[in-house]
Amino acid sequence: METKKLSRRDWIRTGALTAGGMTLLPYLGISETPKAPLLLNELGNVEYSPFFQEFVLEEYPKPDALLAKLNANENPYGPSPMAVDALKKVATKGNRYAWRELFDLIDKIAAHEGVKAENIIMGPGSSDILEKTGMVFFKGGGNVVSADPSYMSLMRVAEATGGTWKPVPLKDDWSHDLDAMEAAVNEYTNLVYICNPNNPTGTLTDPTKLLDFCSRVSEKVPVFVDEAYLGFLGDGTKQSMVSLVNEGKDVIVARTFSKIHGMAGLRVGYGVAQPETIARIQEITRGGMGISYTSIFAAMASMDDVAFQDKSRTLNAAARDYVFTSLKDMGLEPVPSYTSFMIFPIEMEGKDFLEKMTALKVGVRAFQFLGKKWCRVSMGTMDEMKIFVSALQKVLV
Repeated sequence: METKKLSRRDWIRTGALTAGGMTLLPYLGISETPKAPLLLNELGNVEYSPFFQEFVLEEYPKPDALLAKLNANENPYGPSPMAVDALKKVATKGNRYAWRELFDLIDKIAAHEGVKAENIIMGPGSSDILEKTGMVFFKGGGNVVSADPSYMSLMRVAEATGGTWKPVPLKDDWSHDLDAMEAAVNEYTNLVYICNPNNPTGTLTDPTKLLDFCSRVSEKVPVFVDEAYLGFLGDGTKQSMVSLVNEGKDVIVARTFSKIHGMAGLRVGYGVAQPETIARIQEITRGGMGISYTSIFAAMASMDDVAFQDKSRTLNAAARDYVFTSLKDMGLEPVPSYTSFMIFPIEMEGKDFLEKMTALKVGVRAFQFLGKKWCRVSMGTMDEMKIFVSALQKVLV
């Protein structure tokens, strides 16, 4: 199937970034905001690999026009009240740079993760850290090994920088095929990327097997583990790969305040890695420079608001259970999720599905992989999920 690469200028020329189409950007690709050129096939769908495509509309409604905005995996309950209060208190200091305050946040994160401050790199969201890693690790070529489908931010930047992607299909149980991924590593591999829990599938790879994999493979090549959604697991800390950093392993673990903390618009994320790796990435960027003074204080307060995190986790699980049961009652086969979103197969053309759901003022995502078409729906409030189920019943009749 013929593909063509479109730059931002090409998009403007073709009208995709007109005033109405500008809102398309956050939904194009799994990346929150794609910074690399997109591959579009002849049908106008984003093509990540021969087995993984995303259906997109020519024009998306403004977010405020939707009754249920369920297309970006945003936490509908945040930021936490403590974070909002902290932000308000320092809003008048937004004219100042915040290096000293950033170091306070780094110290707090390091203590939380059980590592040293020198093991922490900050950025405006974890996607920023993924992308900066892609720029650094692949500016001289090489390949990145990852699952297919998976979160595409790092892979897109790696390809745009000069690298190549070696996709390894997920196993039948939706877990990473760790044996096949290890076998795919060769002399040209610069990085292995793992997203766990995985996006867009919402599925989890066994942490014991993953820990063994990361420990062994990182002796050959760096391993990047994206744990953006780990906070939605009750025992997420036990399933993290951060302990490998203290063992001296060449592992990078990315976390974000966008999900369980509900701070997607405030842009705070971090990575945990070896000091040498962090120094390598910081040769081209000062990631902390992208974090605002106010966001730093919001993040520190949010870390202390454990009650809010527990509430988000509980309400998310309730919404997820409701959606899963509702989909089963409709005769659909949703994939069990460990995140703040869920996928299920749809028996209709992807763009047609998006158009009909959007007409009912419900925003979702649609993909094609593993030989099927899928909807990915984010977990909103219970009221939003009831709106979603009602709309789905009308669209799929």
